[in-house]
Amino acid sequence: MEDTEFSKGERILLSLFGLISLVIVGGLIFAPEIFWEDFVKVYIWDPIAKDAGETGDAGYSEVNTIVYILTMIAAVIVFQALFRKWQLPVDDRMVWALIAWVALAPVFRVMEDADYFKEGVDVLFISPLIHIHLAAWLIISAFIGHIGKKNELSMLAMLLVAYIAFTGLLVLPSVHVHDTGTFWILGGSFAGAVMIAVVIHNTWDWEAIPRAMLAFAIGLITMGLGHWAQLASTPWVQDSGLLPRDNDILWPVLVVVVIPFIITWAVWRQGTEDLAQLRLTGNDVGLIPDGMTLDEWESEDRSSHPVEILSPKGILATPMVAGMLFGQLCDGLATMVGIDWFGYSEKHPLSDAVIQFGNGFGILGEGAWLFFLVKAALATLIIWMFSQLRIESRQQHLRVLIVLAVMIVGMAPGLRDIGRLILGV
Repeated sequence: MEDTEFSKGERILLSLFGLISLVIVGGLIFAPEIFWEDFVKVYIWDPIAKDAGETGDAGYSEVNTIVYILTMIAAVIVFQALFRKWQLPVDDRMVWALIAWVALAPVFRVMEDADYFKEGVDVLFISPLIHIHLAAWLIISAFIGHIGKKNELSMLAMLLVAYIAFTGLLVLPSVHVHDTGTFWILGGSFAGAVMIAVVIHNTWDWEAIPRAMLAFAIGLITMGLGHWAQLASTPWVQDSGLLPRDNDILWPVLVVVVIPFIITWAVWRQGTEDLAQLRLTGNDVGLIPDGMTLDEWESEDRSSHPVEILSPKGILATPMVAGMLFGQLCDGLATMVGIDWFGYSEKHPLSDAVIQFGNGFGILGEGAWLFFLVKAALATLIIWMFSQLRIESRQQHLRVLIVLAVMIVGMAPGLRDIGRLILGV
């Protein structure tokens, strides 16, 4: 079967998801009292609106947690099939571009936590809408990369137009809501545009789509960090009527960001030699040779093949593992530091259950230490599974999107937590 063709199972699942989507849309239109008032509004929209309001941090219920998990699984299945059909790249550079987009979400989420966005815009930066909303901009940047691949200047111009549209429509109008300075906000906005040009200039040998995606994400991150700097420089009053808390910064950053980075770097070093040797043979980590199925691969002893010899350690030096490992460690440590030392609370029911169980031991704070241990164990397990996983060529997109999903539930909340802690919001 050609990689661009859907398998029978994929066709069934795509049809099923399409049918479910039609039922939901039809229900919202023709039976709003059941679909909207009794379900979507209660379990999805009201928590988002509450989170964007003065009280903030509405928390998650068991119902919307299940809905979000099922939606993410469905999205992975659907988009891996579509991305494979469209023959989008799945190399390390694409993963780096996706990591940049994962890091972008908490930058804007923290701005919402700081009550920066005006009413009506703020809901776009609340989970899960922030991921859907930013995914649309990711697609726009990828499309710009596709249509501008033959002309670098044209690609840069279109990315800058998209950047101005994002900044002008969604971000800068909210600056007038607050009694604050504008130096860092405007400086960050200008620097973001410059960074887009810098990234485009320095990625001349990248494929066009990940190149455009990375440039746009880096530009938006730079602009968002300018707003962080403005809040730190001239804090504005929150919707609660209070100024941000004056939290310690240095040691939490060392614990939550630097330690995971050092661990990730050390793990990366363990795999660099094997990865280089594997790619010199014309193979890639966990990927069986073209033209073979997994059944054929496993039907014989392949223990002497480079994929089997070098993949287990070689995969450690890939952005897939780096993103997942750093993200899970960052999330675990950020939660532990935020809850046990700074009085924050956990709003995910499953995570909170782990923390409450840890608290029952009566040691080391409020029990979030156990959450960190669970996250560290989970990261170790996932990395081991990926090191043992063998995939066919047509499954590469699925692997990358699974990695993306793991980073969304690890790196994104971890960076958000440390951002909130740094800025005291």
